[in-house]
Order: sequence, then structure tokens, then C-alpha cells
Amino acid sequence: MNVQPPISELDLRRATMCQLLHWLAVERVQPQALAETYLEAIERLNPQLNAYVSLSSAMLQEQALAAQHRRRDGVIGRLDGIPIALKDNFDVAGWPTSAGLAGRRKPVGDDAHVVSRLRASGAVLIGKTNMDEGALGAVTDNPHFGATHNPHRHGYTAGGSSGGAAAAVAAGLAVAAVGSDSLGSIRIPASYCGVYALKPTHGEISARGMVPAARRLDTVGLIARSADDLTVLLQVLAGYDADDARSRRRRVALSPPDWEPGRLRAGFLPDLRAVGVHPDVVEVFEAALAKWPRELGERRTVDFADWDFARTRRAGLLLMEAEMLGTFADDLANTDQRASEHFRRMLSYAAGKSAADYACADRVLDAATLKMRRLFAQIDVLVLPTTPQGAFPLDAAVPDSQADLTSFASLAGCPAVNIPMGYLPDGMPIGLQLVGARGSDLRLLELASVCAATLDVEPAYPAIR
Repeated sequence: MNVQPPISELDLRRATMCQLLHWLAVERVQPQALAETYLEAIERLNPQLNAYVSLSSAMLQEQALAAQHRRRDGVIGRLDGIPIALKDNFDVAGWPTSAGLAGRRKPVGDDAHVVSRLRASGAVLIGKTNMDEGALGAVTDNPHFGATHNPHRHGYTAGGSSGGAAAAVAAGLAVAAVGSDSLGSIRIPASYCGVYALKPTHGEISARGMVPAARRLDTVGLIARSADDLTVLLQVLAGYDADDARSRRRRVALSPPDWEPGRLRAGFLPDLRAVGVHPDVVEVFEAALAKWPRELGERRTVDFADWDFARTRRAGLLLMEAEMLGTFADDLANTDQRASEHFRRMLSYAAGKSAADYACADRVLDAATLKMRRLFAQIDVLVLPTTPQGAFPLDAAVPDSQADLTSFASLAGCPAVNIPMGYLPDGMPIGLQLVGARGSDLRLLELASVCAATLDVEPAYPAIR
């Protein structure tokens, strides 16, 4: 009888979701043991990382035991036994949904749509991850719950607003995580923390039960340790939801993952430095491209002279701030658990704008749609860095440009995938972004998997032990 040795704690924490699903299937690991591994790591490391703001060890163990029974009885879900984290702007029945604000302490009655899907798939929900206050930021330095530290270097930002989710996955404190992305809130922390992320086509995954930032921009986003894991998560979570006004009944069908590299048309900006990308990021980006002589097919320079990255990012931010005035009206009125002055100041900016200002910002979304249509008539995929800079110290000035390169896909409703592309001179990881036309999610993920395998520069997980 061939008895294989037990899998080490580090190997369990560094494994991809697909690898863990295999080990669970062949019974090399049991759901309870897997859950205990992650729980022990969280108890040991979260005090210094601050990725999680709430979790229940009893709930975690109960779910893992149920998954173990299902695997024993032979009726299992797609993710049975896989520990997954949730950003704290998703409703989980019986838990409060803080959305990064201290005054939101009342437990909610129903699960968000994605939570229901995860439960139905057999996933083990670990807990809620830290985020920027109201999801309005890209640093995850929360005035009520503290800062999340980048697992690659303590004292550095993990990005945001889904910073806790990205840090948890990179640190081996979750196999995967579900967060939200309105202007880059999934992709920015994924770039800074060296993990994979998908912002799907707008409306592909229902956002019901997610605290909104700006409903015309909001998407449910996914974070994992491989592109293949993202594909599995998308297939589990995607689908029409009649109770979400912005859910898609496949108005744009998902294109099959059948791109032929030799026929691929890849688009590139003519001058990354001219749009504010740091020279160190440009150097890593060019080094990554040099390793893909065939994978990206025909390379074309695309014209973005008509697209002001900073102005359009600010337009999206105004849409978020204006909608948040309604979403967080009760929080702003709460004198016992006050929202921070920074958060109030951000929203007061929108309060001082007119309806005409909002309408002008809203028109930018139409311009982005038209730009997207023209762009993807010429190319199949847009390739660019995810962020103009890498992670920076938490006590440093926050760059205004963090979301400049991620906002286009958000405003245009396009899918975008982040993959690790290498390391900056200071040793911190940095990400590359693949953006496609609406509905090209599976094709982007296939290309991301091919490119990542060739590049082979992803950080060693877990980033903190």
C-alpha cells in the first residue's frame, strides 16, 4: 500500500485552490484539518497583519465538519472544504456588515448573493477582511479597524479598498477571497500584494447584498493564487440574478477560451511614463514583455490621446462619493460612532457639486463604452501595468494616481485580470493587467494562465510564515 506523507502546514497554505481540491478529492487532506491549518495561521499572524476584522472559529469548524461529512457521503459541491475570505462589505446572515465603518454593528438577516453561492458550493467561509472606510480609498488604513500591512513588508500598504482580502490570500490566511472593485479596489491590492485578481464584466456576478459604492461601477471581484483558481470561482459565482437590477442575463455572452496566440492582437500604450507610470514599473513591465515573444501575438500601439486617465478617474470618484451620500446617510448622522473626518470630507466634496456636475461625470461612462468599442475593434486585449507604482509605506503620502490605470475597465464595464509580473528594485511585487472587451472574461483568464506560466515570477506563498 502506497502511503503518502502528510502535507506540511506551509504546503497547505501556499497551495492553489485547484491543488487543494485535488488533495481533498484523493483524501490527502480532510476539510477539518485544512480549516484548522488556516485558523491556526490566522490566530498566529493576523495580529501583525490585520487582514481580518472578524471571524468565528466555531463557525469555521462547523462548516468544515459539514464539508467533511459531504465528502464522506459522496454528495459534494464544487468548492467543498475550501476556506474563503469575504470583504466586510458583503452581507453574511447573523453577522454585522461594517463596510469599514464603526457604527454598523447590527447583524444582517440575509446572505449576499455571492455568499449564498459559496455556501451552495460547499466553501468554508472564514471571516470578514479589512477594507478602506466605506470602500473609499486604496490603502486599507482604516481609522476604526486599523491598517492592514502588506505581507511582503510590514509597515507598507496592502492597497485597497480590498486590502485585507489580498493580504489574506498572499499571506496564506485564505485560499481565495471575494471582494469588490469599483475603480480598481481588487486589482490595486492584488498588484501590491503579488496575487491574481479578476474584475469580471460588469453585472456578470450579482452584487446583491454588497454595500454599494457606485452601482454603475461596482463589481464583485475575485482574488486567488492562480489564474485557474479565478476561472473556477467565476464559474461558481457568475449567473443571472433577477433581484439585482444590474445583473446580466448574458446580454454579452462569455466568449469561450479559444484564443490562438498567433492570431491575437495585443494593444499597448505608446508611452507609459507620459501617463505617470513610475520608471521602475516600466522597467519591470518591459522585462515581462520580453519573455513573451509569441504569447501576445501581434503587438499594436493604441491611441489613448483622447483619454485623460486622471480626469476620468476623478469622474468615477465623484460618482462614488455622490452615491455614498445616500448609502451612508445614517452613518454620517451617527454622533456616537462617527465616520472619520477624512471620509466626511471626501463625501462633502460631492455634496458641494451640482446635479449638472454629476451628469457630466456620468457621461464619462458613455464615453468609456464608446472608447472600449473602438479599441476592441482593433485589438483583442489591452496590456498595461495594473498600478503606476508599487506598494509604499503606510506613513507616506498617498499617490493620487493609484487607480489611473484600473479605472478605464471599471468605467467601460470591461473584465480585467491582474497577474504578478515581477519585483521592483525595493523587492516589492508589482502586477500586470490584461483588459478585454465585455464578455471576454474566460479568454482573459486563459491568456493570464499562459502568460503567468511563461513568466514564472509570482511571489513565494505564503508571503508571511
